[in-house]
Amino acid sequence: MKEKTPMTMKDIAREFGISVATVSRALKDSPRISAERRAAIQQYAREHNFTPNVIAESLRFSRIQPIKVIGVIIPEFTHFYFMSVLTGIEEEASARGYRIMVAQSSEQYEREVRICQSFYENKVCGIIVSQAKDTQKYDHFQRLMNEGVPLVFYDRICTGVNASRVVVDDYMGAYNAVTHLIETGCKRIAFYGAPQTLEISKNRFNGYKDALLKHGLVYDETITRICDNRADAEAITPEILQMDNRPDAFFAVNDDTAIGILYTAKRMGLKVPKDISICGFTNGQRAVACDPMLTTVEQRGIKVGEEAADILIGHVEGTIPLEKAERRIVRTRLIIRGTTR
Repeated sequence: MKEKTPMTMKDIAREFGISVATVSRALKDSPRISAERRAAIQQYAREHNFTPNVIAESLRFSRIQPIKVIGVIIPEFTHFYFMSVLTGIEEEASARGYRIMVAQSSEQYEREVRICQSFYENKVCGIIVSQAKDTQKYDHFQRLMNEGVPLVFYDRICTGVNASRVVVDDYMGAYNAVTHLIETGCKRIAFYGAPQTLEISKNRFNGYKDALLKHGLVYDETITRICDNRADAEAITPEILQMDNRPDAFFAVNDDTAIGILYTAKRMGLKVPKDISICGFTNGQRAVACDPMLTTVEQRGIKVGEEAADILIGHVEGTIPLEKAERRIVRTRLIIRGTTR
């Protein structure tokens, strides 16, 4: 059975043919609205189980600021990058007098929807989120924004809503990494990426392709795979390495995938980087725990988290207008180690 969409102030405003601001005043019993109109709006709200996000409003418009809780949604707790972003969010929030409430979507759209509703019902003052892989409908995010709940995306941004966002320069990170592989003698570079429904996946793939084009190399879709985890990398890499014209390098969308490639190449008797060069994207703890240590693009997750929290708090406290979609880019850097020549 389809979950009923919660009523918003925008819905009430549409019903009465008035502005959202008028609805807000009526629900707060403002004398600026006639008693008759106030009563009608309040009764309609009660009949439709409307629940205003009063804490978010009080934080934006009151000097008292009774509760300062930021909701944070991460796709998975086990991923180093997301945990480093969470560290940055918590440090910035704590330094400015805010606490965080964290939930994991487990890469599931339905779970993400439920978390958004739960955060709303718990009156968080705003939400910082990286969307789940299979999220392709954005009504739950738009409802929050319609209710005046500040929303900031990080890493995996939602292009379906005009919200603030913090991303790393995925395109240039990939471009520079592939350029490094080419400049160290690699001629046939395979690409392992995430589904192209994600903006970061598109940007990294485009950076990869443009680096090939810039240096006169031909893009070959036979050595391009949708693969963004170690288990899948270990499963599909043997076939690619057994090609007659096998790749002499791999660029992977994240470190875990790159390490899966590394493990497989070594198991098949190939030497890294003499026979195969490998580059990842994250610079997590595992990048220095493998042998040889992994060349990778550093995403600077802590900085991303700090920037996301700074924007969110700016929206809450009014230093950044709620209607202004703030966009910030955190620069990556290539960390060269032992898996490239």
